[in-house]
Amino acid sequence: MNILNKYISISLLVSLCISPMLLSAQAKRKANKDTQAWRYEIEGVSQGSQGTYLIKVWSYSKKPKVAIEQSKKNAVHGIIFRGYEGNKKGVQNQRPLTRNSNLEQEKEAFFKDFFATGGKYMKFVSLTNDGAVAAGDRIKVGKEYKIGLIVSVRKDALRKDLEQAGIIKGLNSGF
Repeated sequence: MNILNKYISISLLVSLCISPMLLSAQAKRKANKDTQAWRYEIEGVSQGSQGTYLIKVWSYSKKPKVAIEQSKKNAVHGIIFRGYEGNKKGVQNQRPLTRNSNLEQEKEAFFKDFFATGGKYMKFVSLTNDGAVAAGDRIKVGKEYKIGLIVSVRKDALRKDLEQAGIIKGLNSGF
């Protein structure tokens, strides 16, 4: 094998190894870009176990896999900042953990790290159906997908963590 063939072989091997890494980094950037817009809807599904909320999160993205991954971030974000409406099956409305509508901007550095890929938010959330999307929960809307997933959020642990970090006030701190 001459030097030119060896060079071509090595170049091809290196590009095959690096391409998947670049694609995954690009996918992560796309997912983070989608998350920054915080485009999602949440609704109560049923009563979760003690200290948890069981909710359905509808996330939007051009790629279903991105929407599935972002559902976890969206669920935690929704519990902190939006709350959700109950349903006719006895699930009550839930207020957000904070009533400060400017909190996300005031504590921007904290939330940027908190919601980073693989960030601390992951401690408080899990997909109840292991990321499997039911047939009726995958809807094509224009050029995007609207993906619905059922998510469990450990709201008591989340509240405690945010209180200890000084992000939100404790329930017993008064008005």
